[in-house]
Amino acid sequence: MFVFVCAGCGAELTAPLSQVVLPVHTHQKYGNGIQLPVLMEAGTFAVEPEPSGPPWRRWEEIDPDELAARGIYAPVHVLSDGAPGAIVIAPGDVRGTALIPEKCGGYCCGLDGADGPNLACETCGLPVASRIDDCSLWQAVWLAPDAVRRRRVDGTDAAPLSWAELVAQGKGTPAFEPITAWDGPRLGLNHWWSWSPRWEAAAGRALAHLLTASEGRPVTVPDGLTEEVFQRVLDTLLPAGPPARRAVLAGPGLPAPDADVDILIVPVHPQTGETWAPPSPAASAHPVPLPFGVWWWLAFPEPHLPAPASGVMPDGVLRDDPPAPHPCSLFRPDPGIFWHTLVRLPAVRNQWLREILRTSRRTRARLF
Repeated sequence: MFVFVCAGCGAELTAPLSQVVLPVHTHQKYGNGIQLPVLMEAGTFAVEPEPSGPPWRRWEEIDPDELAARGIYAPVHVLSDGAPGAIVIAPGDVRGTALIPEKCGGYCCGLDGADGPNLACETCGLPVASRIDDCSLWQAVWLAPDAVRRRRVDGTDAAPLSWAELVAQGKGTPAFEPITAWDGPRLGLNHWWSWSPRWEAAAGRALAHLLTASEGRPVTVPDGLTEEVFQRVLDTLLPAGPPARRAVLAGPGLPAPDADVDILIVPVHPQTGETWAPPSPAASAHPVPLPFGVWWWLAFPEPHLPAPASGVMPDGVLRDDPPAPHPCSLFRPDPGIFWHTLVRLPAVRNQWLREILRTSRRTRARLF
């Protein structure tokens, strides 16, 4: 575990923290006027490897060799020229900081960090972080990489969980959740059941990998919730003619995939970022990563009774509350995360995939 200290005076700025994978939905902008929860779990931090924040440069201003070195293979509107390595933590894990009043601007309902760091070290006054809590953004504190240092906390290291331990925990991310607006309707509640923003972000990234793995051919995915999440968009973006490539769920706790499977939808370890890899003979199949919690919910859906049970709980029944209401709308992968991922995959340099990128932007309202 680590604490982060001020680079100016050495004062501690955080509680002890363990490193985890940067969430897929970190930079998601969800809806309009939506009150999103805290991004990071308490006691954790993650690092953004890419440059972030101002200054910004337009695509046309950047040399192609520099773009390739940064791992960007298709046009984007603007790119950050800020420092890489920003650290994101939960707001409740901050220590010894104070808001900088003149830096507390926001787009709508809160702080968005666009004015630069809005938190200063209480001891020496050095700007060290940005508190983010504006509407439609995940609440977080971003530590500036050039203003803090990481210091190990002795005797608190723990080995990452094994895949078997993650399976034993069985911690999934529900597909549906209540969404809350800052300014609700005059009559009634200001929340409603919807597809999870986490799922929309995860599907946006996975969709980019599915298209890359398709090799320009149709792709089929397993029936049920996996089909509901991916098949409609895949059928829209990919041709109907050539023989389809088959994608299946694979990972710890599931039977070994068949040797003739083309694509494996697999989990990413939440602590290490490792993508689960199958043993041979399926090792040659193209992996498509999903956050472990989303993958778990697809691979091992929780059973629900059709109606609440009465009396003593029957053997084998895990719960008797009714399932979460199914949203009335179609599932739509997050477009921003889809495009962010696709332009960073080398395969997007192929003409057929570049055309899919253009098509998805033209048909955004229908697909996303």
